[in-house]
Amino acid sequence: MLESVYIHIPFCKEICSYCDFCKVYYHTKWVDEYLNILEKEIKENYHYEVIKTIYIGGGTPSSLSILQLERLFQIIQIFQTDPNLEFTIECNIENTTIEKLKLFQKYSVNRLSLGIESFQPKVLEVLNRKTNYHETKRLIDCAKKMRFQNINVDLIYAVSGQSFTDLKKDIDLILSLEVEHISTYSLIIEENTKLFIKNYQNIEEELDRKMYEYIQEKLQENGYQQYEISNFSKPGYASSHNMVYWNNLEYYGFGLGASGYVNGVRYTNTRSLKNYFRQNYLLEQEPMTKKQKMENEMILGLRKREGVNQDLFKQKYHQKIEDVFPIQDLLDKGKLEIMHNYIKIPKKYIYTSNDILIYFLLD
Repeated sequence: MLESVYIHIPFCKEICSYCDFCKVYYHTKWVDEYLNILEKEIKENYHYEVIKTIYIGGGTPSSLSILQLERLFQIIQIFQTDPNLEFTIECNIENTTIEKLKLFQKYSVNRLSLGIESFQPKVLEVLNRKTNYHETKRLIDCAKKMRFQNINVDLIYAVSGQSFTDLKKDIDLILSLEVEHISTYSLIIEENTKLFIKNYQNIEEELDRKMYEYIQEKLQENGYQQYEISNFSKPGYASSHNMVYWNNLEYYGFGLGASGYVNGVRYTNTRSLKNYFRQNYLLEQEPMTKKQKMENEMILGLRKREGVNQDLFKQKYHQKIEDVFPIQDLLDKGKLEIMHNYIKIPKKYIYTSNDILIYFLLD
């Protein structure tokens, strides 16, 4: 059942050095035209399902003006929504104002995702970010007073030049914000990013692993549950929208460069603003075979700490996991385990999970 919507807003006032998501510099006329085309795309493709999660990502959605955000939220009124809708918008601290928070509140946004990344000057310089702890704390405190009770912050670590002490400082500062959800990402230097062009190198794997395991332990000590490789939440605050992806469920993707999964077809929209303005939305689409669906069920599902439910897999695909995938060897080696009918990766192998997930590519 299709119950989720992702909307991509590609505009940014500054381009982060590590970002390989679809993005363009903010230009008022482009934004206004983009919103007109976005409305057409939604109206042409949405089939009036009841939507349970909406996620507005980017880019930098909060870079839009008040009038542009109002226009965006009016477009979103097209969707029929569940009374318990989870509605997330990504924001940067430097362009999220009290006025914008009030607008979010007016249109029932109930989850904020704040791109902090780091509070350490030398890390921020590498990432081309301008986050400030005191401004962040002030904004989060204001949001809490306005009854935003579900706030996520993003952290990026394993940055060239970052020490273990730097990471500890960032974790302590993030914990002091007392938010409900924390997403943590080890820096990956992707092609077509400023860091790749400048030939930045990844840090040593030993330090990367030490940082990851510290994050796991420190956040757990402070009441956060790790529910996915990169995501931690207070009890009851796991992202419902994120879980759509990890549970291999279908969802709409609207906007420049957005991806979606509808009626058994995975698709990606064009990254060309010119093509999008011409209403040539799609870049590529691929109908999923049963084999691909089963692969995705395992590769995505094993990212979750609870793992993959054996009964649900059999119910969806009419085969047992062990009859499709060579899991017995992984079980014998302790790289997989079964708990309460879920097949999962043990905690000590989470850091090297990619070495396990490749076993679930049937070719």
